[in-house]
Amino acid sequence: MKIIVDTCVWSLALRRNESQSSYLVDELSELISEVRVQLVGPIRQELLSGVKSKVQFNMLKKHLSAFSDLPLLSSDFELAAEFFNLARSKGIQGSNTDFIICSLAYNHKMSIFTTDRDFESYASVLPITLYEPRLRKQP
Repeated sequence: MKIIVDTCVWSLALRRNESQSSYLVDELSELISEVRVQLVGPIRQELLSGVKSKVQFNMLKKHLSAFSDLPLLSSDFELAAEFFNLARSKGIQGSNTDFIICSLAYNHKMSIFTTDRDFESYASVLPITLYEPRLRKQP
């Protein structure tokens, strides 16, 4: 099964140097080697946005080019809007990008690999599954 990898996990691997989260980077590496990683356009955009130098931008763009984007359909945006409205009715706020990720995960029967706690709130009211890393943080 493919896994949608959220921006925060990609950032740990591609833009930051945080040893405490190395088990997450290791998990991402395993998923990549298993050809289970799915990228989506909005996450690609988030990763490339705010990169300070053209050299870094081009390097990151090259790394990400190994992953094709899941196509976005009108029905994905419509479901994202339904998810947004449902979550809001339960007092849960979120970004349009987060809800399109939830919609794509649901429509394509994928789980979401993220460290963003907002997704735990979404999962409490939406029919989405969060990916649990197999490789655990070392004590």
